[in-house]
Amino acid sequence: MRAVIQRVTHAEVRVQGRTVGRIGPGLVVLVGIGREDTPEAGEWLAEKIANLRIFDDAEGRMNRSVLEAGGAALCVSQFTLYGDCRKGRRPSYDRAASPEAALPLYESFVASLRARGVTVESGEFRAMMEVELVNDGPVTLLLDSEKAF
Repeated sequence: MRAVIQRVTHAEVRVQGRTVGRIGPGLVVLVGIGREDTPEAGEWLAEKIANLRIFDDAEGRMNRSVLEAGGAALCVSQFTLYGDCRKGRRPSYDRAASPEAALPLYESFVASLRARGVTVESGEFRAMMEVELVNDGPVTLLLDSEKAF
């Protein structure tokens, strides 16, 4: 499971002009599910995201988690995180999970993040979405569960 995490001042996701998720300060989490991913990968990712110390404390140091900062997460499924651009000009998505396999893993990840106390909004799985955000910092991080185990 892969994630691009962006600290934001606010963000929203729209499907066909309709807002389906909106947060104030917090994290936008773009989530890609790979063919080999398991629910344990989602648990690891949720734990890591909920507790990453990337929000400023009183001294201006990145020393607080999204939970401690009172922020929220806007999660958006994004299979293109598994795009392989090494050959040719068109990315290959062979390592991405099929939509049927990815949906329950994505939903499990979102539930795991909520279970840790994070307020979570979500995009719409398999929909064409517009994601609008203001990156704060900017702070952008990459996580990959393959590198954790």
